[in-house]
Amino acid sequence: MSLVDLAHEDEDALVDVSVGERVTGIEARSPLDLFWRRFKQDRVALTGLAFIVVLLILAIFAPIVVKLLGLPGPNQQNTNALDVFGQPAGPSSAHPFGVDDLGRDIFARVLYGARVSLEVAFIASGIAVVIGVVVGMVAGFFRGVVDTALSRIMDIVLAFPILLLAIGLASACSLGRGCLGGLIKPGRAVLIVVIALASWPYIGRIIRGQVLSLREKEFVEAARSLGASNTRIIFREILPNLVAPIIVYASLILPTNVLFEAALSFLGVGVQPPTASWGQMIAAAVPIFDSAWWYMLFPGLALVLTVLAFNLVGDGMQDALNPRSDR
Repeated sequence: MSLVDLAHEDEDALVDVSVGERVTGIEARSPLDLFWRRFKQDRVALTGLAFIVVLLILAIFAPIVVKLLGLPGPNQQNTNALDVFGQPAGPSSAHPFGVDDLGRDIFARVLYGARVSLEVAFIASGIAVVIGVVVGMVAGFFRGVVDTALSRIMDIVLAFPILLLAIGLASACSLGRGCLGGLIKPGRAVLIVVIALASWPYIGRIIRGQVLSLREKEFVEAARSLGASNTRIIFREILPNLVAPIIVYASLILPTNVLFEAALSFLGVGVQPPTASWGQMIAAAVPIFDSAWWYMLFPGLALVLTVLAFNLVGDGMQDALNPRSDR
């Protein structure tokens, strides 16, 4: 055998070894790894996520943040903070966002208003997702009379004007001990109930459409042939395949519910004074907007940025969870 042949054999051996090393070095990626790999490439969505994380931290630790900055509490009135004419004073070193007509610090109220908006939005969205997923799965899986009845219920709920429903419910529950034995009272409870009632049919319809397709798949037929009950098929076979759309649509209804909370508080149906709320602060700023622009600007800006951040994250999650994504 010539030296040239030996050289070729050595090269082939090296190629085989390198290929083998590459093959053995391949590791399987979980769906979560694939999702994060796609999601982190979307810098706009990451920016929105960073804003939401910072906002959550500030909202949770609002009392500590206010104390560290040396600011008064959100409901602490101080007539000395007003100008010489007794009017709201603008931003200053003592009050970064200025004060309102009662001398309350707007920065502190914006932080505490974030707690209310996020709390109502997350709780109401969670309730809406649970109701919508269960109703949608049952309607899509059983079809027939069950599907028709549940679909008509969703149509009826969607036909209710949300603002009129909230105003009527708040008015009815403001008398005596409230509604349902005192379970629903004016304030956050009414907001959460109304927003959850208005939101669940949307995700219910989406889940119903997904289940109508999944119930015809081979893995469902295989589970049924093995004797699995309908409950097991729904919650053990179909539900895991709905995680991606549930996450996406839950992230998309969150900003809508933040706006709902602000709109209802603006109309005086939501959080009652003196508790800080972005919508309530904007409503209170309307009469004095021409002379105290900062009173409306900062809560309005916080509301806009929060809704925008949630929408950006929701769009990024939708792209990352899409198996047809080019990323």
